[in-house]
Amino acid sequence: MIYVNIVLTVKDPKDVPDIQGLLAEQGRLSRQEPGCVRFEVYHSQNDDRVFVLNEHWADQAAIDAHRKATAYTTIYQPKVLPRVDRVPHPSTLIE
Repeated sequence: MIYVNIVLTVKDPKDVPDIQGLLAEQGRLSRQEPGCVRFEVYHSQNDDRVFVLNEHWADQAAIDAHRKATAYTTIYQPKVLPRVDRVPHPSTLIE
């Protein structure tokens, strides 16, 4: 299992509602992909510009396929990434 947490900060506050809608759609589509165990989008209550993606993938092959899938190539990469600062946090689950 691969766990990835990504912190996105919207550059222009006017873009927040649009980014929220795009991330909701990306999450919905990503959850349908093979190998996606969990894909959650959180909107910070402390800073309206901040979103957190919590992703659980079966393996690296699932992540690689995700980066070629519709959610990534038609929503995230062209419409979200140019408008946010992105800090990825590949993580290890502590049990």
